[in-house]
Amino acid sequence: MGNLEGDQSERTLLEYVRKSSTPPFLLKTYMLVEDPATDDIISWNSDGSAFIVRQPAEFARDLLPTLFKHCNFSSFVRQLNTYGFRKIATSRWEFSNDLFRRGDKDLLCDIRRKKAWTNKQQPNKNNKKETDNEDQRSSSSTSSSSSLEYNSLIDENKRLKKENGALNSELSSINKKCKELIDIVSMLAENSEKEEEEKEGQIKGNKRPKLFGVRLEVEEEMEKKRKRVEFNEIASVFLSQLCK
Repeated sequence: MGNLEGDQSERTLLEYVRKSSTPPFLLKTYMLVEDPATDDIISWNSDGSAFIVRQPAEFARDLLPTLFKHCNFSSFVRQLNTYGFRKIATSRWEFSNDLFRRGDKDLLCDIRRKKAWTNKQQPNKNNKKETDNEDQRSSSSTSSSSSLEYNSLIDENKRLKKENGALNSELSSINKKCKELIDIVSMLAENSEKEEEEKEGQIKGNKRPKLFGVRLEVEEEMEKKRKRVEFNEIASVFLSQLCK
């Protein structure tokens, strides 16, 4: 059912083209403007009296080749000029023609291409040259803007790479110090265990005095043990902060 409707719609469009004298350029342009899928690139203005090319670079690259045999935005603008379109905004690519309006596709057949210039119309030829020069300057400005954005992105990418390299170097240094500290703490822990084992052996070999069945600790050994405990606690806290 969907295919039948699609075929019928296509036949209707072809019949409209055959019956009307609308140039294909106008029909294709109208289709691009009317398509809601491309509104972020090209669309009607708020009241539908003109259309706006919002992203000229994407329009030339992605949309023009689908309906036209080129991807040159300046050529598209020159074609609009030959059919009486006017650029009505200085800050954006907004074009207007009294017979090119949203919802009035039937008016397209009344748009006529401007006649070729003759020698008697030399002033008009100069106007056309000025228009072409303006289009070229606008196109050059768009190209220059795109080039500046590209160069800016390259510079930003270089800066981020440099910062990333500095951070990686700092991280490597911290990891190295962390490993060294872990090795020191491990070595001290091993030495402490060995000392404890040696002292246990000495205690077993030498009978210490007892008081009510409890062996008395020598004050010096108790002080050393307390210092070792304090050192291990400080090293553990420092290690945990360093490795965060």
